[in-house]
Amino acid sequence: MLQQLKDAALKAQKNAYAPYSKFRVGAAIVAEDGNVYYGCNVENAAFPQGQCAEASAIGTMITAGATKIKQILVASPNDDYCYPCGGCRQKIAEFASADTPVFMLTASGECTETTVSELLPHSYSLPEEQNRG
Repeated sequence: MLQQLKDAALKAQKNAYAPYSKFRVGAAIVAEDGNVYYGCNVENAAFPQGQCAEASAIGTMITAGATKIKQILVASPNDDYCYPCGGCRQKIAEFASADTPVFMLTASGECTETTVSELLPHSYSLPEEQNRG
C-alpha cells in the first residue's frame, strides 16, 4: 500500500500549480474504504488563498464519500522532508486517529514515518457526539 501512496502522491505532484514558490507538493491518502485519494498544492496570487496538497487530498476523499484517513503520504519536491503545515496537521487530525501513520517522501525516494499525534500532540477536537455528520 505504501508504494501505491507514493505513486499517487507523485502523480498529483506533477499537476501542482506552484508558479510563485515553484514548490510542488503531492499528497495521497488511503481512506477507510480502501481507496487512494490524492491532491496537489494550488497557489494563488492572493496569498494565502492557495491550498496545500494535504487539504486537496482530504477534499477529494470527502467528495467521494470517505471520511476516515488510514494513512497519508506527503511528497516533497526536494531532498528535505515536507512535513504538513500547522493547518494541515489539524485538517488531518480531523479525519484520522492519533496513531494514523503519516509518511513523508523526498525527491530522492527517502521516506520517513510519524503519526498524527506526534505531529500534533494537542489537536483541537470536539467531543465525539458533536463531531458527527
